[in-house]
Amino acid sequence: MRLADKVCVITGAGGGMGKIAAKMFAKEGGKIAVFELNEERGQATAEEIKKAGGEAAFFGCNVTDEESVKRAVAGTVREYGQIDTLYNNAGIMIEEDHSVIDTSVDVWNKVMDVNVKGIFLASKFVIPEMLKRESGSIINIASFVAQMGCSVPQDAYTASKGAVVSLTKSLAIQFRPKGIRTNAICPGPIETPLLMEWLVKDEEAKKVRLGRQPSGRFGKPEDIVYCAMYLASNESDWTNGAILNVDGGITANYF
Repeated sequence: MRLADKVCVITGAGGGMGKIAAKMFAKEGGKIAVFELNEERGQATAEEIKKAGGEAAFFGCNVTDEESVKRAVAGTVREYGQIDTLYNNAGIMIEEDHSVIDTSVDVWNKVMDVNVKGIFLASKFVIPEMLKRESGSIINIASFVAQMGCSVPQDAYTASKGAVVSLTKSLAIQFRPKGIRTNAICPGPIETPLLMEWLVKDEEAKKVRLGRQPSGRFGKPEDIVYCAMYLASNESDWTNGAILNVDGGITANYF
């Protein structure tokens, strides 16, 4: 198994891409620390993994709260003795996020808190545990919008994901000499309930967005998780500071 005996912290693992990642990582032998704010959903993910024969434990975690993250990391170490992978998956996209000229400060701060501060806090407490063993992999979820402008802006989200890219590079240089590699995945539009219900409310809107997608389809959560699995495994030992576009080719499209 590609992740045999690796202890993998996955934030936001109670639903969406995080839950899929937790289940897929567990199938490859990972011991999953489910970090999730919603206790019911987090417990459900852990139970599903255990029923399928995997190993998982739920840790209540608000990624925007320092003490909450600190407790969850400490609990993981007590449970498993180490942390091998930090998968910074938790993130939000808010419908009220528009241009800087009409986005409220509250919306801006909320997006930055989860999408940037969340990665800061998780890294702050996990990296010292990785340094003890001089080994580890940090996987940050950014976005293709960190590399492209858009005439229909989500400026808080875009800025937050640009910050994730920059932070990824900084961590990669700081900590690879000490055994820890850090990389980011930039997903393109992924077929989630949020995308389908909000950004693609009708067939015309869907057609417009797919018109820029060389692959002819939106991504699946699994498309991203397979890349993350590579980054969590020993196969990626020489992959560090990489910003991996898993987007069907949309960022390469001029027209």
